[in-house]
Amino acid sequence: MSATADHAEERTSLAARLGFQPEQVVQEIGFDDDVDQELRSAIEEVIGSELMDEEYDDVADAVVLWFRDDDGDLTDALVDATTYVEEGGAVLLLTPKTGRDGYVEPSDIAEAVTTAGLSQTKGISVGKDWSGTKLATPKTAAKKR
Repeated sequence: MSATADHAEERTSLAARLGFQPEQVVQEIGFDDDVDQELRSAIEEVIGSELMDEEYDDVADAVVLWFRDDDGDLTDALVDATTYVEEGGAVLLLTPKTGRDGYVEPSDIAEAVTTAGLSQTKGISVGKDWSGTKLATPKTAAKKR
């Protein structure tokens, strides 16, 4: 790998590696004081605008869902998160890491993802306190003409 490629890779933020792209509309659900501000800023930098809040009621390209164990039912939260995401869009589920308040068991995540009709694409560490699970919404098999 060339020095130029190494340098370009260093500049690539976590948000870009997670698939966020310029001019995307990204809705954020579950914001609270404990969220990772560096990740939020990195996403906003890549998309070139602020994250849309829970009140946003138009179609989003992606959703960032911060979820803690005491936030209620994860399946319901995932279904709600997909309400306004574009067909084939992504949901980034962020949960506290092991040992942190609000930790969610991986088996609970897997069950909720399946029940909500989503596909888990990859897991990633997104900071010292949060783990991310990138989820894909289903694409419609038959297109209407």
